[in-house]
Amino acid sequence: MTTEYANTKIDFIYLSEPDMIAAGVTDMAQCVDTMDDMFKLLYSGDYRMAGPNNDSHGAMMMFPDESPFPNMPKNTADRRFMAMPAYLGGSFQTTGVKWYGSNTENRGKGLPRSILTFMLNDTDTGAPLALMSANLLSAHRTGAISGVGARYLAKKDSKVVGILGPGVMARTALSALVVTCPQIDTLKIKGRGQKSLNKFIDWVTAAHPQIDVQIVDELEDLVRGSDIVTYCASSVVGDAATYPIIKKEWLKPGAFMAMPAACNIDDALATSDVRKVLDCTGLYEAWFEESDHKPAHNYVPIIGVKFMDMVDEGALKKEDIEDLAKIISGDAPARQNDDEIIILSVGGLPIEDVAWATVVYRNAIEKGIGVKLNLWDTPVLC
Repeated sequence: MTTEYANTKIDFIYLSEPDMIAAGVTDMAQCVDTMDDMFKLLYSGDYRMAGPNNDSHGAMMMFPDESPFPNMPKNTADRRFMAMPAYLGGSFQTTGVKWYGSNTENRGKGLPRSILTFMLNDTDTGAPLALMSANLLSAHRTGAISGVGARYLAKKDSKVVGILGPGVMARTALSALVVTCPQIDTLKIKGRGQKSLNKFIDWVTAAHPQIDVQIVDELEDLVRGSDIVTYCASSVVGDAATYPIIKKEWLKPGAFMAMPAACNIDDALATSDVRKVLDCTGLYEAWFEESDHKPAHNYVPIIGVKFMDMVDEGALKKEDIEDLAKIISGDAPARQNDDEIIILSVGGLPIEDVAWATVVYRNAIEKGIGVKLNLWDTPVLC
């Protein structure tokens, strides 16, 4: 007996980078609000990510230091392929995976270090909905987390931001911070070279003309007097002692730190009177469990991984680590006074990509943006 189905045709859309821009991928205010909604679903448990605890960053493939195969790439700085799958419920009800390859040497070819794509799928059938250019998608959802964190954890009258690393991550972080802390009027920036600094300053002048930019040469000068501090510079991993440090004595009372890149803290910041917040506790537990070597912070440079090492070593109690999703959902306090020093670790969640990709996809459908592609009219194998 043959069963006839009404419609087996599957079409999906391809969104190039210009298409993504037209569909609103750079709309930071909407992205920040989308990430806020995402955190509430994260706290409720209406999501899935990879790994045994459903909180893994994803699956990474790396190359060996040496190989008998002449055409196999060798391990170099930041050379990897990564797949980051996730499902997000609530009003999203979509599943997707970000896939990218990364190689620092790309910069010498006029290419980004990482080249990303995202596939969004129907959760029920698994059918593709959209294949997207994802560099802007990923950059904006990452920056938006610092903005969401500042919405709940920074002082409302924050005016001075200190940023290490004048790159893409710094751009989106600053844009998100301006969304949630609109009184920001001063930026202190530290970089490695004048060319990248000039490029970044030109962008700030065009995108945020109300902000006065000051170049500093030392980390201490960047941190001192800043209401918000964020380290956005890439670093070679392997020894946490080489990561850019932040010291408590440099910080003004009430400072908020959003840290999406490599950093380390001094012993004074490791004490329990400094609030330590994770964007997803399970993510850091997965990173710690998946690390073959300890301290795990040597190999995953995000500061939240150091917090996991400290718990493992008995230097920090697990209950002293807070969760941003719990704070956003109202089951834990946001900033309580103007003197609290708060560190937010920004690790990057696959559900962030799903959330923002879903919003951008729906914008594209509404506006008729994208190239329609056909998977099949009727599947040959069924």
